[in-house]
Formats: sequence, C-alpha cells, structure tokens
Amino acid sequence: MSIPTIPVRPIDPSVEHALQAIVGGASAESTCSTDLAAGPWDFDTRPGYGPGSSMGDVIPTGAPRQGELPVEYREAGEDELDARICAAKKALGDRVVVLGHFYQREEVVRHADYVGDSFQLANAALEHPDAEAIVFCGVHFMAETADLLSGPDQAVLLPNLAAGCSMADMADIDQVEDCWEQLADVLGPLDEADEDGLLPVIPVTYMNSSAAIKGFVGRHGGIVCTSSNARTVLERAFERGRRVLFFPDQHLGRNTAKAIGVPLDLMPLWNPRRPLGGSSADVLQNSRVILWHGFCSVHRRFTVAQIEQARAEHPAVRVIVHPECPMEVVDAADEAGSTDFIRKAIDAATEPTTFAIGTEINLVRRLAAQYPQHEIFCLDPVVCPCSTMYRIHPGYLAWVLEELVAGRAPNRIRVSDDVAQPARVALERMLAARPR
Repeated sequence: MSIPTIPVRPIDPSVEHALQAIVGGASAESTCSTDLAAGPWDFDTRPGYGPGSSMGDVIPTGAPRQGELPVEYREAGEDELDARICAAKKALGDRVVVLGHFYQREEVVRHADYVGDSFQLANAALEHPDAEAIVFCGVHFMAETADLLSGPDQAVLLPNLAAGCSMADMADIDQVEDCWEQLADVLGPLDEADEDGLLPVIPVTYMNSSAAIKGFVGRHGGIVCTSSNARTVLERAFERGRRVLFFPDQHLGRNTAKAIGVPLDLMPLWNPRRPLGGSSADVLQNSRVILWHGFCSVHRRFTVAQIEQARAEHPAVRVIVHPECPMEVVDAADEAGSTDFIRKAIDAATEPTTFAIGTEINLVRRLAAQYPQHEIFCLDPVVCPCSTMYRIHPGYLAWVLEELVAGRAPNRIRVSDDVAQPARVALERMLAARPR
C-alpha cells in the first residue's frame, strides 16, 4: 500500500503582495513603512531614498532623481505590466539583456535574463558583448559598473534613476581624497614602498561605491571587492601593503579582516567628518585595516536578539547572515556569506531544515518559495525591503523596454573617460580575484 504524499504548500515570494496585505489588514505582519505599498513614482520627485530600510539616511545634495513616469505605466496592473514586459522583450530579442539583482522585487526578477549578486552581475555584463542595451535592475553603482565593463556601443539603462545606494553615498570622492592626504601626512609618501617592498596603504573599495571611488582605487594601486571575494582581496592586498584602507562598509571590512586574523584594536574607524578620522597618528601608524564609517541600512537592522529569538522558537535553526551585518550578529550566527553563499547553502541542504536568514527580504521570500521543503524566514520580523532596490518597479521596466522598442534609450548611465580608465583597472583586478 503506497503512502500518499502531502503536497507542499506553495509560498508567494512577492514582498509587494505581503505589503498590500499588511496595509489592507489581511496580514498580521508589520512593515517599517506603509508607504512601501504605494508606487515608487510617488516619491521620485522628493529628496531622500524613499520608504524602506534607508529612509532615515541622509541623501547627498544633487543625487539623481527620476523624471515622471507616464500615467499608463503608473495605472497599469500587475498582469498588464507583466504582459507588456514580455512582449517588449520578445520584440527586442537578443538586442537587450536584462540583469536583476537578488534583492529586486519578484515582479521584476521574473523578467531578468540573469539574476545574481554584484560579483555575478559584473561578470554577466561582460558575457553579452552583442547586446545593444543592458537594462540593469539594481542600483546606480551597479549600472555604472556595467557601463565600465560593457562595450562602447552598448547602452546601460537604469529603469529608475532614483535607485541609488545609501551605503555608496556614505563615501564621496572629496572625502576619500581628503582622507588619503591626511594619511600621507601621517605615514609618509603613500606611493613609496618600504624596505620589505610593501606600500604604506592599499585602498580597497567594496563594489557598493561610486565609479569615482573605483577610479580613485585604480589610480592608487588598489582593488574593488564584493562580499563574495572580500577575503581573497584582503589577503592579496596584504601581500603588497602594510595596511588596507577599506570603504565604504565598515562591517564587511571588519568581519572579513577579523576572519583572517587581524586584531580588532588594529582596525580603527575613519570618520570623514573628524580630523584624522577621529583617530591619533599613533593609532593610524599601528593600524592594519582602516575602516570607513559606512554601513548598509538593510543589514544593520539585524540583531543578536533576533538570533536569540529564532533559536528559542526553533531550537534546530540554522542561522546564516550576510557579512554586511554588524560583527556581533555575524559572531552569533552559524554562518556568514554573500547572497550567493546563502543561496547555495540552502540549495545544498539535503534534509528539511529551518533557516533564519539575515539579508534583504526579497531574496529571503524568494528562497522560501523556491525551497518549500525547508522553513525559511527572515531574522527581522518587520517587512522592510531595501529602499532603493525597491524603487525599480515593473512599471519602470516596461517603460524602458518599450522605449527601446521605439528606438529610444532613456536613463542611460555613462561614466566619464577620465574616471572610467582607472576604474576599469580596479574592476579587472576584482574579476581576477576569484572567491576561494
């Protein structure tokens, strides 16, 4: 006699649906802002990052803003936008490639030709040399990177120009140049190696930074890293330098350096608003890693208390967090790794497992839907997506694709030649530093 199988309950991966249910009173979940249920075009003309995890961060003056989206896209429903996107992609064929970051909303990701983290999408931009246009469903610095790596005749389009990154904005080029000058005053000429052949400082910037910062790093012998290859990059930097200046994310820098044995007391924090970053000359001279005072507002939401709560409610839970989380959270978790590391860890689990994940909610809900044999939930019980990733709405994607069909290329992202050349050098070093 055969035992009937119990069908696995389908899980809706859509954060948009969850938010609408919360606002409509059909869900007991909570959100950090009910404004998230509105269309992002309601906020495009206002200063700020919009509702979501970064809404409390200060946006720089002059940050890009999106022009008004035509009313037909603002008023179209989900099914209509889905059909229009599919039709436009079919009409464009191989002339366009759509790249989607893991943190994009489900209604956008389903149309991406390639979905990945920042490292994977940087490679994907290289792998489509024949596409006339790359539509990058992510944030501004990612589109800049695609422009740097794509061919000169390829147009890189960002569906919503207001999709920036508060972390990337925490280190601007003027602040970084000033930091470099102050370090030279303390450490001596930064382009001269010592008797052991080591430079005083090697600059390393996280992918989540502007093209101007990447260009700075390229000019000064440094390298770009992602959360996937940060350890490899730091190890290589120490082969060439006494110290590393790591920006903009202090938490990724601290967690990675700690993992390779750098003592915490040799990792001073550089506050760009204070002389010598708030440190003394002696502290900087004795340092190994100088950490920029930046952070990701998504990953700063995760706490040790949330992990303790997850363990209390699920004694066998496996806790995996992103290395952009604060050190105390990473230490309390079972594992820490990039978005792709998290995805692969869940995929490799052969037995039904309970996972508590510390990263952006769109990815967590998508993983829960893709792997219904496991119980997968976000450590943060509040539905609070990345403010800027959530600015990419299917209405904007439909608009950009239909504009391409009509022979127009809106929202093109271009990096000036003087910045592009050294930035490409830094990115090429990043692409060569494969994660181990």
